[in-house]
Amino acid sequence: MEKQRENFGSKFGVIAAAAGSAVGLGNIYRFPCEAGENGGGAFLIVYLLIIVFLGIPLMLSEFIIGRRSHRNTVGAFKTLAPKTAWPIVGFVGVISSFLILAFYSTIAGWTLECIYKSLINFYHGKNISEIEQGMTNFNNSFRPFIWQTLFIILTAFIVLKGIEKGIEKYAKVLMPMLFVILIILCVKSLTLPNATEGLKFFFKPDFSKITPEVCISALGQAFFSLSVGMGVQITYGSYINKKDNLLTSSTSVVMTDTLVAILAGITIFPAAFSMGISPKAGAGLAFNTLPLIFNQMAGGYIFCLIFFILLAIAALTSTISLLEASVAYFVEEHSIKRKKATIWCAIGALIVGLFATLSLQDNSNIVIGNMSFFNILDNLTANILMPVGGLLITIFIGWQLKKTAFIDELTNQGTTKIALKNIIFFIIKYIAPLAIVTIIVGRLVFNIK
Repeated sequence: MEKQRENFGSKFGVIAAAAGSAVGLGNIYRFPCEAGENGGGAFLIVYLLIIVFLGIPLMLSEFIIGRRSHRNTVGAFKTLAPKTAWPIVGFVGVISSFLILAFYSTIAGWTLECIYKSLINFYHGKNISEIEQGMTNFNNSFRPFIWQTLFIILTAFIVLKGIEKGIEKYAKVLMPMLFVILIILCVKSLTLPNATEGLKFFFKPDFSKITPEVCISALGQAFFSLSVGMGVQITYGSYINKKDNLLTSSTSVVMTDTLVAILAGITIFPAAFSMGISPKAGAGLAFNTLPLIFNQMAGGYIFCLIFFILLAIAALTSTISLLEASVAYFVEEHSIKRKKATIWCAIGALIVGLFATLSLQDNSNIVIGNMSFFNILDNLTANILMPVGGLLITIFIGWQLKKTAFIDELTNQGTTKIALKNIIFFIIKYIAPLAIVTIIVGRLVFNIK
């Protein structure tokens, strides 16, 4: 099993794939929304502090569990803590990644619809009400199912090809492409009239706006942006070569993820301020408001198309990792061939995802209480499964896995000097669990999104 198991072929491949998993729609449309609604620069400074002091240790924790066990999310805990209940944490991760893939594919399908609308110049001459109505009409048609199915098929096609020839190969292309597109959009946005006001809002912090609510929102965004707590990074960590420096890899992935979020802010806020759009426009900023902004720019047709291609790429790099987490589990724990596991996991996610899509239609009966099936999946994973999974992972590293084993893996069996190894372990053991509990309390008790 060990000799036949695939690994990433290069360090760049590790960073591209893991960063691709972390980088998603949350970076490009959710991060600007969170920053816009929470004080701009005030939110950003808190977010950056959390990323450095908590994000890197969290990413490192999952990489260490994955590489030390050289197994999938469930198998990792079976290997490192045999004959205990810890493998349940792995099951939580697999279920979480599967459910996220199901409803995430709904949103991913939206990006393809927006690419189509951009190509046919649908947004030209439309006001915000007409654009919003167009999205409503789309959700009530059959097209969401077509785009969602197409996105799942594309994701499965890449995962079918394996680690080095599939996931790594495409990540090496998609991630640089994503950066190129983002930089083009940044340059365009910065040339707009009054763009400096958007930059001031984003980069000049008003410390009076730093409240407990802002801190919890920044903590939650940082945590979920990195795709930790659902086993994806454990799975990717298991494919990392034993000679690679895990601290360097973790830092590179986290910084790449953060850079994408910042570039998205540089794209969106100057454009919004230039066109007189409120930065507090919320989740509709990307899918409804930005097309309106692009429509008023010189060359808006091209930049609108480029932006939605960017969103689709970001979504794809995430869906690949979400599917791989489930596939790896079935391949290694149940000896199912990769092709069969990929097809069945993709079909399963698509079936659940179609119900999520249906629940968003007007007068849909797929609701429980006042909540659509889509929102149930979203809340279940974001507010319960992921934070609980992340909490248990930090507890496992800090309290179950011996410190000597942690240091051994971190330093590559003592061959790599890590000056801050004891501080990193302290953060994982004590600070990280406390921070995650803060997220859970803030989201469930105080209803902070």
